[in-house]
Parts: sequence; structure tokens; C-alpha cells
Amino acid sequence: MSAPFEEANSPPPLTDPDPARPNQSFFEGAQHFRMRDFNVNLNPMQVTVGVPLEPADIGWSLLTDNISSNALHNSYARYDAPKCDEDTRVEVTRELMDLLGDRDGAQRLVCMTGAAGSGKSALQQTIAECCTDSGILGSAYFFSSGDPTRNNTSTIVPTIAFQLGSHSPDLRKCIGAAVVQDSVIFKRSLRTQMESLLVGPFSQLRELTGLDLATLPHTILIDGLDECRGEDRQQELLTAIRECLLTNDLPFRVFIASRPEWAIRTALEPRGNLHAMAYHMQLSDKYDAAEDMRRYLRRRFQALSLRTHNPHWFIESDIETLVQAGSGQFIYVATVYRYISERRASPAERLKIVLTWTPHDGQIARPFEALDKLYRDILLAAKNAYEAVDTHSGRDLLLLLRIHHVNCFSHLDFVDGISESRLTKLLHLEPKSIEILISDLRSLVTIQTDHSGRFYLRMFHKSFSDFLETESRAKELFVPSSRLYAHMAKCCLLHILQSPDCGIHVHEASRLLPLFWMKASAIDDELVNFTQKGGWHKLDSLIPAVFKRNYVSLLEHFDSLTEGLKNRDPEVVAVMSTFFKKWERDTDYTKPWGLNLTVPGLERLRF
Repeated sequence: MSAPFEEANSPPPLTDPDPARPNQSFFEGAQHFRMRDFNVNLNPMQVTVGVPLEPADIGWSLLTDNISSNALHNSYARYDAPKCDEDTRVEVTRELMDLLGDRDGAQRLVCMTGAAGSGKSALQQTIAECCTDSGILGSAYFFSSGDPTRNNTSTIVPTIAFQLGSHSPDLRKCIGAAVVQDSVIFKRSLRTQMESLLVGPFSQLRELTGLDLATLPHTILIDGLDECRGEDRQQELLTAIRECLLTNDLPFRVFIASRPEWAIRTALEPRGNLHAMAYHMQLSDKYDAAEDMRRYLRRRFQALSLRTHNPHWFIESDIETLVQAGSGQFIYVATVYRYISERRASPAERLKIVLTWTPHDGQIARPFEALDKLYRDILLAAKNAYEAVDTHSGRDLLLLLRIHHVNCFSHLDFVDGISESRLTKLLHLEPKSIEILISDLRSLVTIQTDHSGRFYLRMFHKSFSDFLETESRAKELFVPSSRLYAHMAKCCLLHILQSPDCGIHVHEASRLLPLFWMKASAIDDELVNFTQKGGWHKLDSLIPAVFKRNYVSLLEHFDSLTEGLKNRDPEVVAVMSTFFKKWERDTDYTKPWGLNLTVPGLERLRF
């Protein structure tokens, strides 16, 4: 065995050490020797020469430099993370723990999707703590869109490997050795990282030690996949999990929670690559949270009673009102409680504000501020993604969403709403465009069918509908009704010009145009174009008397509807006036004026 350092055959020093110079070297004046395996403890009180670190220890140290400690279920960054009360979500918690605790079960992957604010992260935190208490938690990773250390996939595999290796010194050595073998492993694809840092070390551990892997903690929890940047990255992670962790004899049980956004939604669909192997829990549809929400509020309101020494500041019907307003989504009642429980305010006063809150000019109270931020963040992300597609050039997601929203809840044609297929055609959009429109809004809305098979938009949150209708809440995302009716009127004008004379679309557009125009903001440019291209002549030759009556009913509003055109294009106004007065003469006007909304034969024009 060689010494830590060896002298070489060489001549003596050329000069003697300077006795006046301070001795700052271990080997002052020494020359022509070699050193190896030299370890120095830099404690100023102590200098030691010791045994070097093992390669596996060096690899493990490199691994820890590439994890996200904020993503751990018990991290400081997630202090006081939301979790379920002990007597809430009992059914779903029990079902999840049964699935994850069954080492021999065939179901190795559980995916839970649910609307924004339905309590997925609180459930995931509860499951993480239950798994810890049961000794089966292998690792947990909580994505967060606002935290750069855990809003992407760069740290997820090292963080999972770190937690799994922390349960076994032998596994830790295998993982550390794998890092040393590939110095750029953290820059490689997720599949390569999983193969090198998870699959390989577990297989090596079993071969070298004969350890039964079933004795190790085996659950891997991933929360908030939708908060990971990039749909392609989300898809890559799901594919890597399927190919590396679920297609071999490793002991893992994986539980993923996410909003039902594109990556996980398509993976779980009948033809998706996870459909056959995943147990899919749809939190919003299957589990009624109303009773749990009542317990949540009742317990916390009673605690506020103790704090304020006033047991009568709320009544049971207040709780019921809030639960109904929450539409089954926990985030609503949690937001309300945070507002009411402000330490420096009266719970009774703030509860009254919530129960009676209506927007008005100068409104100061903002009881739903946290909820509104969630809605704005989701809407902005969806808007940017939708409008970035080249074939969507010129489209406005917020405007189109608002049109569908008003059609479902307020009825665009003032009678019974327009079917999705008819509305799509009126908007000059491709079939089933609504599915593309809401592709990134699935955590807030969904598409359902009624008893007649017609599609309609359903909102998970009543409060989201309120948000869209309230300018003080939606702020820059608000779309006034006059703007959406203007857009619909423009679409009708375009249909009349472009559709064949005998086409059903031109009849539908002719019937609806006056209904939309009456409530629209100015559409002067479109009226000029329509007039110059003979649109009124076409209308005169096509529409029946019962439709002309609707146009004649606009005469009493004609001045206000054409106000912007009178000075700009008086000729256009004159042409319009000529046709409107002609229709007045052509119409049997023995009936009262007003928009004819229930004319005979109307239904045959519906498609």
C-alpha cells in the first residue's frame, strides 16, 4: 500500500525557505513530490488527513443538489398545507388507501381528476400523511405553477429517487453509483432518468442483496400534474411512468392527482395509453362533497364562536346557503372561511357581506378575491394557448366562451337557447369547435347532453358563472353582453351575404339578426359592407312576412341603431330606411308592435 504522498528522486531545493515569511503551507519549501488520496478537514482548529468519500456518496450528494425540497409533502415551503378534516372525505380516502395499500392488487396506477377547487391537493396531502403513518409512503411530489423549483419536470425523478433511497442505505448506494456512472443524467430524458435512477438501482439491489422489494415503502404520489409547465412535458412524464414503473415487476403503486387537462385527459380516454392500466377517479362527478362542506364550515364557525365569545353570530341556514353556492367545490367554502375569519374583523359582519354581496360602483369588499384569481389564471392560460394556434387567428376565446355561456344560461334567442350545432354554424366555426374551445378549461366547465341528445355547456362552479357576468370580478377578462350580441349580429350579416338563397343558414340568420342587433354595440362597418353588397335586397326577396315584422319592430329604435352612420354614410342609412318602411307597408300590422318571438312554423327552421 502506497503512502499518501511520495518523495521523488530529485535534487535539493534551489533556494532555502525564507525564515521571515509566515508558514502558510503544509509542506513549506518542499518540491518534486506527488500527492494522492489526500483529504483535508478545513476546520481552523483541526487539520486531518482521512479516507476519501466513496463514489456512491459523491453520487448521492450530486443527486441531492438536483432535487426540489419544496415539492416534498412535509416541506417548509408547504407549511400548513391544506388537508381533509378527519371526518370529511372519508369514503374517498378509504378507497384510495385500500387501492394504494394493496401490494398484490393488479391496479398499480390510480389517477384522480377533478374540477379546480374540488379538493384534490387536500386529499393528496391527507393520503401522503396516511401513507406515512402506515409506513408505505415511498415518495411524494407536489407540483406548483408559482414555484420555479417545482413547476417543471427537471427535478421530479431525482426527488422521487432521493426519497426512495432515504428508506434504504443499500438502495441509496445503488442510486449514488448510478449518478456517478452518468455525470449528465439529470439532463437526460425522463425515461432515461427513471431507468437509471429507479429501475436500475432497484433491480441491482435485488440481485446483490436478495432483498424482497415488497418490504420497502412502495407508494409514489404526484399532485398537480396540470401545474407542470408544458403539455408535452406532462405527457412525457405520464409515458415514462407507464413504460418504466408500471411495465415490470417493481413494487410501485402510483397515485396522480390533476385537473382534467389535455395530457392526462387524453391518456385516460378509451384509446389513451393509460386507459387500460389506470383506475380513474373523477372526483367532481362521483363524490358528493356537500355534507363534508357542511361539516367543514360548521366546525370552523363554532371555533370562531369561541374566539368571539358569541355563539349566535351565524345560523344553520347560513351554512346551507354557502354550501349550495359552492356547487360541490371545496375551494368556495374555503375561500369564504378565510375571508370571514380575518382576525381584525367581525365574523358576523363579513358573513353578512358574503351572503348579500352584489357588485356595484365603489364596491370595496372583495370576499371572493382568491377565487377570482384562480379563475383569471386558468382563463388567461387557456386564452393564450387557444389563440396561439394559427388556424384560430382572429378568434377571441373569452368572447366565444361568453357567447356559449349566455346561450346556456340566458338564451341567446330569447326563447329556449340555440343548440350547440346551430350556434357553431352561426359563428362560422368548424363542427365540435366547442370541445377545442374549452380544451384548457376542463377544470371549470364540461360538455354534457340533454334528454334530446343536444350538447350544452355545464359549469362546475356557479361562482364561475357569476365571475363571467361581473365586471368588478373578471376585470380585464370581462366581456359585456353588448359586445357578444354585436358579434352574433355580424355573423348573421355575413351568413345572409354568403349563404345560398335557399339555404337554411340564411333563414336562421335572417330570423336572429334583429334579435341580436337590438342588444348589440355599434356594428357600423358591417352595416356599410352589408348595404353595399346588396344584403337588404337579398333579405327582401327571402324573408317571409312573419320575419319582416321583427325588422319593422326595430323602427322605433332606428335612430339609435344608426346614430353613428348618419353623418358618416347617410346614403347607407337612407337605403336601410327605405327597406324598413317597405316592410312596414308589406306587413299586416294589426297586431301590437314588438319582436315576434313565437311565430308559427318557427321550429321547422331549427336544425
